[in-house]
Amino acid sequence: EDYPSKPPECKFKLVPRTGKPLFHPNVYPSGKICLSLLDVNKGWKPSLTIKQLLIGIQLLLDDPNNSDPAQEEPYRIYKSNKAEYERRVKEQVAVMRD
Repeated sequence: EDYPSKPPECKFKLVPRTGKPLFHPNVYPSGKICLSLLDVNKGWKPSLTIKQLLIGIQLLLDDPNNSDPAQEEPYRIYKSNKAEYERRVKEQVAVMRD
């Protein structure tokens, strides 16, 4: 409602059939995205467009920001074993496609 003076609320729903949050270091269990562009106290600017926000979210999904984690398990696995992290992400994507 307050966009563009405030960032829009962007969050992921729980993964269907599993009821689990998206497995990503920068997505809170609630689904809220930990991204400075969406934080009024960090990188938010009213001049940002929805397209720019979506591109920022897409980039974050492809390249997590380990300096600002929101979920401990994905953060730890991404940091210590990227192959296992990618396996877990692909596993979750497969569940979402079925």
